[in-house]
Amino acid sequence: MTERVIVVKVGGGEGVNLDTVCADVAALTAEGQPVVLVHGGSHLTNVMSEKLGIPPRFVTSVSGHTSRYTDQATLDVFTMVYAGQVNKRIVERLHKLGCNAVGLSGADGRLWTGPRKDAIKIIDEEGRRRMLRDDYTGRVEHVNADLLCALLTAGYTPVLCPPALSDQGELINVDGDRAAAATAVALGAATLVILSNVPGLLKSFPDPASLVTHIPKAQIGDYMVYAEGRFKKKILGATEALNEGVGRIVLADSRVEQPIRAALAGQGTVIE
Repeated sequence: MTERVIVVKVGGGEGVNLDTVCADVAALTAEGQPVVLVHGGSHLTNVMSEKLGIPPRFVTSVSGHTSRYTDQATLDVFTMVYAGQVNKRIVERLHKLGCNAVGLSGADGRLWTGPRKDAIKIIDEEGRRRMLRDDYTGRVEHVNADLLCALLTAGYTPVLCPPALSDQGELINVDGDRAAAATAVALGAATLVILSNVPGLLKSFPDPASLVTHIPKAQIGDYMVYAEGRFKKKILGATEALNEGVGRIVLADSRVEQPIRAALAGQGTVIE
């Protein structure tokens, strides 16, 4: 079954259309197409952090990647929003559409595990390099594919989100795009679809007319220069998935009708 699975990652940025994504997931699964849905929740996490008096902070690594600074207080807000509000509302949407969804965080059943970063080298506001050591972030190195296969075989649609578990059993913030890539690799999925609030990779952001429609695998590194902000992680996740055997990644728009089908038909940035 797993080679037939489509892994879909939908971002959590402002403007992402979860209704169109959930409708498409429900329609596909009703036709017998197994889907694993991975989601974000960054915008709502920012909103909730502000309400709770814990303003969101973002840091830029020396390699140019931006990520959320995640101390213990931020981790609690992050977990509450991702694994609570967003995950369960998506599960609710899918059940209303007749899709037998089950929501899990990466910590449940040791679904996603990997090392917590001992320290992160960042560039601070003054442009100086320094080390962050109280950050609870990491990366997914192992996916519990047996758990996902058991759910898929039993007719469930897994709905997954961070946090993950560190190798020492701590909750850690992990990047959703890269976690989705690792999930696609572990399941042997042929296709990974990454949906957001833009049509795909844009050479001149935010101009939709500058959409890059196709990137050969050998040239993917050349296109990183066009990735703005957190879109760099999407390109990085796509690169990791391709290098580990996923044949096709599509970066596409969640805001269109039937966004998953549109992506599978080549609407967006196709990397293969």
